[in-house]
This record gives sequence, structure tokens and C-alpha cells, in this order.
Amino acid sequence: MRAGGGLGAADLAALRFTLTQAALSALFACALAIPLARALARRDFPGRGAFVMLLGAPFLLPTIVAVMGLLALFGRGGLLNGALAALGLPPVSIYGLHGVVLAHVFLNLPLATRLLLLGWSAIPAERFRLAASLGAPVGALIERPMLRATLPGAFAAIFALCLTSFAVALILGGGPRATTLELALYQAIRFEADFAAAASLALLQYALCGAAALAAWRLARAPLTGAGLGRPVERWDAQGAGLRLLDALIIAAGVLFVILPLALVLLRGLDGLAEMPPSVRGAAGRSLLVALAATAIALGLALALALRGGPLAEGAGALPLAASSLVLGTGLLLLIRPHLPLQAAALPVAALLDGLLALPFALRALRPALREAEARHGRLATALGITGWRRLRILILPLARPALGFAGGLAAALSAGSLGAIALYAGEGQATLPLLMARLMGAYRMEAAAGVALLLLALAFGLFAVFDLWGRGGRHARA
Repeated sequence: MRAGGGLGAADLAALRFTLTQAALSALFACALAIPLARALARRDFPGRGAFVMLLGAPFLLPTIVAVMGLLALFGRGGLLNGALAALGLPPVSIYGLHGVVLAHVFLNLPLATRLLLLGWSAIPAERFRLAASLGAPVGALIERPMLRATLPGAFAAIFALCLTSFAVALILGGGPRATTLELALYQAIRFEADFAAAASLALLQYALCGAAALAAWRLARAPLTGAGLGRPVERWDAQGAGLRLLDALIIAAGVLFVILPLALVLLRGLDGLAEMPPSVRGAAGRSLLVALAATAIALGLALALALRGGPLAEGAGALPLAASSLVLGTGLLLLIRPHLPLQAAALPVAALLDGLLALPFALRALRPALREAEARHGRLATALGITGWRRLRILILPLARPALGFAGGLAAALSAGSLGAIALYAGEGQATLPLLMARLMGAYRMEAAAGVALLLLALAFGLFAVFDLWGRGGRHARA
């Protein structure tokens, strides 16, 4: 029972489940990423660059679309249960703790692999050459120290991300034993109207995310591998036929794990396009409007903070990492509820919160570009008396256009796939594509949901491509 907005037994159970699923998700993602990153680091094959680039796609992938792909593979009517039924075996269920962990591993295994692959790439070729000449074991001498330096930061970063995945818990969890803090927060507002309990849950969630983000920042450090001469890496320790076959199997399994759910979304989405409800047009328009507004907010704030510079600006830009859209949405809800109908604020609040949550990534992309622009032409501009708005328009914005395009595409894609604050505020006729898709899945209209998923996927990646191409077009125009 909750007393005076305090935490009850169900809330404490949600806290335990939140920590458990985040820890297991980070553990399995990092454990599986080690052999995959190692195989990619020591093998060169046709399509390797494309696969490494594809590993960045799940970051832009709307979470609810990823869940749809996993349901197509592991759900009641998925490929796995279809195969089990053909063999006369009982079906498996994806719902509960194991389903939440599986979804988080799918979303974060590529991130963990990229982080560890950076560690392997930073090892100079001379280290491997020296180990080969001495007959020393590469794993103990070179790879383990690198992993001790990179794994804690990767684990903490993924742990922090798994604390705030609302869509995964909403669809694959939700039962008394599989409720996260964010889901409990959503239920306290939408179904119980218990705003005191919601405030307590939001504070607890913010404290957890803040501690996890701080740990990820403190633990993220470059491996102490030393300097090299930039020679190509030759792995004499991995030339045997057995090791080549093992690496090939690991890479093939990684490709299937990343691509198969997305391929199922595309195939089922094509069949489901005709089943989409008429409200999908309005939802698509609202998603586009919110994404563009969120992009403008993120870029405006990131540009202002990057121009301001200094530790205070960098700290302000990193603050949203310690929160989630539901936590921030709860705070805004408590502020505006006495003065404004919640449904009237749904789309503006969603755009504002999506922009704030994209701010740290936009700031990280813009800050180096602005520093380079000032380093190259700042003294000349000052000598010519070019300051203020003229300096921004003539010097900084043209040179920072590639970074602006990338940051804008990132913010737009993340906003298009966001299912957070809009779930708290939206009423009938105000759903965005992610919310419409969640409602269709909740009503077991999976064919229609698959069609919406395909449309949402096209919108998210299309927005990213348009902004990124605009940025790169500016760079080519100046070349």
C-alpha cells in the first residue's frame, strides 16, 4: 500500500525488476559482444564495412519496431513457435523477464560490439607483431588488458540505457512480476491518477538513471595500448582453419541476430500496409511534426551551449542523460496540470521532451565542428570585425553544416520513434505512429501494427537520411 505518495510493495518489486533486467541485459549484451567484436577485429571480408555500419542502425531503430521484429521471430505466431509446432514441441513465450532481456540484448548488442571493436582497433599492430615474435599468448598479453579497460564502461552505458526502455517493458513485460519503474510510473498516472506516487517513482527513477549515467561516464576510458606506427594489423595468432571457421560462424550468427528481426518487420509490414487504420495518416503527420519541432529544439539548444562552451555548458547539455521522457513528462505534467488541459499540451510537450533527450547527442556532434571552425578561421574573423550573428552566419554555420545535418537527422529519427511522454498526454485522435502501433498491438491487430511499423521505420530512417544528406551536401559544395 502507498501512503502519502510513498513506495508500496508493488513499487519496490518494480525497482527490483528494473535493476535485475538492466543488469542481466548489460551482462548478456557485453558477453556476446566479446566474441563478435573479436571476430570482426581479426577478419577482413567482403561486406565487413557494411555490417559494421549496420551495427549502428539499432540506435536509430524505433524501440517498438524492434519489439515487433522480435515478436515476429519469437512471439506466439512467430517463426520459432511455428517450427516448434511443426515438430510437435510446446511453444515458448517471449513475455516476462526473459523477453525483456532478449529485446534489450537485441537493441544493445550492436552498441557493445562497436564499443569493444573500438578498443581492438586502438591496439597498435606492433603489439601483435611483438607477441608473435615472442610466441606470447595474445589474449592474456594484449586483449585482456584492453577488455578490462573498455568492458566496465560498456556495461555501465548499456545498464543505464536499459533502465529507461519504456516500450520494451510495456509490450513484453507488464505483469506483476515484470513491471519496471517507468511502467509503474505510467500506470500510476494513466490508470490510477495517483500523482503523488508518480512523483515518488519519478524521483527514484531519476536517481537511478543519474547514478548509472555518472558511472558510465567515470568508467568510460580509453584502453592503455600505447602508440604505434599505423601499420595494418596482421593476426598471426588467428590463421588456423579452425579459428577461421569459428569466427565465420560467430559473424554469421551476429548478422542473423541483427538482420532477421528487421527483415521480418519489412516482410510482414508489406503485407500489413493494407490493414492499417485510416487514423495512420494523422498519426504520421503528428509524428513528422513532433520530430521536426524536436529537431529544431535540440539543434537550437546544442548550438547555444556549444557556442557558450565551458564545463557549465557541457554539464547542462549532459543532464538529460540522467532522465527519460517519462520522468521529464511527469514533472511537466505536475507543473501544467492545474493550468492547462493535458491533451492540449500533448504534442508540444512531446516535441520539447524529445528535443531535450536528443540534446546530449546533438551537442557531442556539434562541439568538435564549432571548435574546428574557430581554430581555422576565428582569428581572421576577429581581425575583420566579424562578430555576433554575422560570425555565426558567415563562418560557423557553413563549416558546421555536416555536423548540423548529422545531429539533426539523429534528433529527428529518435523523436519519430519515441514512445514516452506522448503516452502520458495523448488522448483520442492525438496518437503518433509509435503510440498507434502500441495500441494496435495491445488490441492484437498484429497485421495492422506491422504495416504501421514499416511506415514508422521508413519515417525514422528517411528523416535521418534527409538531414544527413543535406549536411554532407554542404560539405561537398565547399570542396
